[in-house]
Amino acid sequence: MEEVFRTNDPVKLSYVEHLLAEAGVEYFVLDRHISAVEGNIGVFPRRILVREVQLARARLALAGVEAG
Repeated sequence: MEEVFRTNDPVKLSYVEHLLAEAGVEYFVLDRHISAVEGNIGVFPRRILVREVQLARARLALAGVEAG
């Protein structure tokens, strides 16, 4: 799996998930539940991974989204 996006912003994370779902890209979010450990201070970014075969489609779907 390849990382296609990383962010500390929960709103941007939700938007990126929506874009990937609309494009038919299966994805996995790493560190989603780290907030229980960090106390919701937003230090650890959430990372979105996709399968290599869907990497081009994912990058195209996220082309207009600023990182971070």
